[in-house]
Amino acid sequence: MSKTPEDRIPVIVGVGEIVDRPKDIAAGLEPLALLEQALKRAEADSGARLLGELGSLDVVNFLSWRYRDPEKLLAERLGAKPAYCYYGPVGGESPIRYLHEAAKRIARGECSVAAVCGAEAQSTATKAQRAGIDLPWTPFAHDVEEPKRGAAFQKPMAVTLGVFRPITVYPLYESATSAHWGQTPREALAESGQLWSTYARVASENPNSWLKKQFTPDEITTPTPENRLIAWPYTKLMVANPTVNMGGAILMTSLAKARAAGVPEDRLIYPLGGASAEEPRDYLVRDQFFESHPQNAVLNAVMDLVGGDGRKFDAIELYSCFPCVPKMARRTLGLGPDVRPTVTGGLTFFGAPLNTYMTHAACAMVRKLREGGTLGLLYGQGGFVTKHHGLVLSRQAPKQALALDTSVQAEADRRKGAVPEFVTEATGKGKVESFTVIYGGKGDVEHGVVMIRTAGDARALARVPANDSATLAHLRNMERTPVGSVGEIVTAGDGVLEWRAG
Repeated sequence: MSKTPEDRIPVIVGVGEIVDRPKDIAAGLEPLALLEQALKRAEADSGARLLGELGSLDVVNFLSWRYRDPEKLLAERLGAKPAYCYYGPVGGESPIRYLHEAAKRIARGECSVAAVCGAEAQSTATKAQRAGIDLPWTPFAHDVEEPKRGAAFQKPMAVTLGVFRPITVYPLYESATSAHWGQTPREALAESGQLWSTYARVASENPNSWLKKQFTPDEITTPTPENRLIAWPYTKLMVANPTVNMGGAILMTSLAKARAAGVPEDRLIYPLGGASAEEPRDYLVRDQFFESHPQNAVLNAVMDLVGGDGRKFDAIELYSCFPCVPKMARRTLGLGPDVRPTVTGGLTFFGAPLNTYMTHAACAMVRKLREGGTLGLLYGQGGFVTKHHGLVLSRQAPKQALALDTSVQAEADRRKGAVPEFVTEATGKGKVESFTVIYGGKGDVEHGVVMIRTAGDARALARVPANDSATLAHLRNMERTPVGSVGEIVTAGDGVLEWRAG
């Protein structure tokens, strides 16, 4: 086999991050400024002058401010004219996808310098709005369409019942997976608390994290006025924290370019390869909720790159918007509950700059591998367990050329089972497929939502009113999961299905 030319071997040469905590709200940096600073820090980290030679620039979607063509505005700030300049859609997996795609561009010889970056300034934007302060930022582009998010892809009944946002959809996976694994709700919650406590400990040691406080498992899982329940069984300390100001960037070149620019060999981190796959955007047309076929296909593919064993990774980052995601992933990887699932600190404690958390995870992984170890896994996901991308990084140069065809969608689709019909009218008995309980701002129950299978095995969503204390108690029983239990389906006065425990 012929040796891959050095100008076709992609390598990460620099990483940069910025955290903005302005004492004066009006002094807060806008996302565009955070992007610029992160990229300049990545360039400084590489030790070479590379930004002026950018041939590829990916900007992760941000939601705290709206620009027209932010990728072009950023390139102008940098004095660069990349042939490939892209601003992408919403998706938590997107930073890893962009890194992988940029590496492929270098491998194809389309460019020799590439950057991926993302930023959010939601903390400053929110504080300014509440205080009635006009920020001296680039004018908000009101004529630019708002990015499509969860509700745009979901059925009307999901929106009616409030299960169209991440915080209310992920609990459906939490309930279904723990039941499938044979856990009681108490055991599942304990696993989540232990896992999240590990994320918090890592964040406390990360100089770029938003929260630098350690929490015990009980502090994370126990509801209090400061740690209120948001959607059963998740408390505030178990969900992503988007109210941050952060920017992150990764700078990549060809190996030939890195060496010509004088980047030290011990700073180089190589992408070995990865994989991607997706679920349907509408989560109600999936076959079940106790596993994700695309997630499994992606994680199995990245394990194949290192000999088929998840324990070969010296460091891993398992996406952590909600506990069910890394709990699912670590099982597929064959890793135990004592796994250290992060090099960054997680979306609760490090902070969740919305779509760009994995940009920071990539920065942390590069630093980790430079310190020691050989193989690192970055696993990101977006939507509602929807979009999945894994990427393997290594301190050692690859032995073969970077694969250009990395979709494992066919394998994910092959494993998919029959999808039940979704209905909004039903009577008789209904069996619980999954559920959650939605809470208000003061910790009071708004209503429960049960995903049920009808007598004809169709799927439906049903409400549990806040005054149905018996059914709510059944759903929140810590010793026995309600998944699989059967109750009565009735139609309320507003035409919405309701479910009552039998």
